[in-house]
Amino acid sequence: MKIYLVGGAVRDALLNLPVKDKDWVVVGGTEKMLLDKKFQQVGKDFPVFLHPKTHEEYALARKERKSGKGYTGFCTDSNANITLEEDLIRRDLTINAIAQDQNGKYIDPFHGIEDIKNRVIRHVSNSFSEDPLRVFRTARFAATLVHLGFCIAEETMVLMKIMVKNQELYYLTANRIWNETEKAFKTVSPHVYFQVLHLCKVLHFFFPKMYILYYKKSSLYLYRFNRWYHENFIFMGLAKISFYSKDIDVRFAYLCQFFLKKKIAINVSQDFYNKDAADFVKRLCQRFQIPSYIKEMAILNSGYRDFLNVIHTQSSKNIVLLFYKIDAWRKPERVKKLSFLNRFNYLNPFQSHVINFYSDCFLKQCFSITNEVSTKLIMKQGFTGIHIKHEIMRLRIQKLKLWRLKKNRI
Repeated sequence: MKIYLVGGAVRDALLNLPVKDKDWVVVGGTEKMLLDKKFQQVGKDFPVFLHPKTHEEYALARKERKSGKGYTGFCTDSNANITLEEDLIRRDLTINAIAQDQNGKYIDPFHGIEDIKNRVIRHVSNSFSEDPLRVFRTARFAATLVHLGFCIAEETMVLMKIMVKNQELYYLTANRIWNETEKAFKTVSPHVYFQVLHLCKVLHFFFPKMYILYYKKSSLYLYRFNRWYHENFIFMGLAKISFYSKDIDVRFAYLCQFFLKKKIAINVSQDFYNKDAADFVKRLCQRFQIPSYIKEMAILNSGYRDFLNVIHTQSSKNIVLLFYKIDAWRKPERVKKLSFLNRFNYLNPFQSHVINFYSDCFLKQCFSITNEVSTKLIMKQGFTGIHIKHEIMRLRIQKLKLWRLKKNRI
C-alpha cells in the first residue's frame, strides 16, 4: 500500500501559496486495510476515510466510468489494482493532477508542473467533459489564480463551450452551482468567474434576466459596441467593487442590479420601490438556496436602487421611511452597505465619481442625524404605546429637515 499527497495541497505548495487542506490517495489499499488501521469511512459514492489522528481525507485510488447524466452519473471502481496514473487521469485540471510521495518526489504524468510554470489552466483529458460541474470549477480556478498570471488554455475553453452546447449543465443542481459561485465570490477577482461563464455562453442559463449582456441592435456595429461596453461595464464594475469590499453580499448585490433592465436608464424612475426587480432577485436566491444575509442585501439594493440613485433629491420623510423599511435601526450596517453600493449604481453610468461619492456620504449622514433622536427622552415626556413610534418618526423627520436646510445655506 502506497500513499500520495494529491490535489490542491501539491498545487498550492508549488505556487508558494498557503496549504489549507491535505488530501491523500491510497494505491494498492482496500477498505479493510484502512479500517483495520482505525480510519473512519465517510464516503458513500466511493471510499473516503478520515485519518484517526489528523482527520485528513484519504481516498482509495479509483477509476470512474460515465453511466448517466450530470455530475452524479458515474460508476466507480476502487479495487486494489488501480494505479496512481489511472486515478490522476480522472481529475479535472493538470495543475490538480500532480501527486507527491512520502519522500517528496513528484509524480506528474500530465505535465501539471509545466502548466504551473507557464501559468496555464488546462484539462487533463477528454473525460473532463463527463462532469458538467467542471465548467464552473474551471471558471472559479481562473478567478482564483488570475492574479498570478494564469489563463485558461484555448483547447479547454473550446471543450467547455461544447459541454454547454450539449446541455449537460442542465443536469446540475442549483446548490452545486451556488457552491462554486460562492467560492468564486471569495476570490480576489470574482469578475473573471463570470467573464469565463459568459464566454462559454452559460451565464444566461442561470441568470436569464441580465438583459444588458444580451442586448442587441439591428446594426452589427452598434451591437458589437454595446456588447463590448456593457460587458466591460458590468465585469470591470465587479472588479472595482471587489477591490474595495470583500463582502460576498455586497459583491452579489452589485450584480443583481443588472437584472430586469433591458437597457441603461438615463431618466431615473421616481418610484420608491422596484417590486419587479426585488421579486426576481428573491426567486433567484430561493432557487440557488443562497444564504439569507446575501439574499437580503441583494433584494434591498435591487428594490431601492432607483430611489437611492436620487437620494439627495428625496424628501426627508421618504428618507426616514427608507430607514424604517430596511430595518436600519436594528441593522445599521445595511445603511453603510447600501450607501457603498450606490456609488456603483448603473442607472447613471455617466455621472461623475464625485456625485456618487456625495450620495454615499449623504445617506450615511442622514442616518447619523436621525439616529440622534432619543427614545428614552420621548418616554420620559409621557408618550406611550404607538404614540412613542409616531413621535420618534416625527422628530426624526424634523431633525433631518433642519439639518438639510442648514446644510443648504452653507
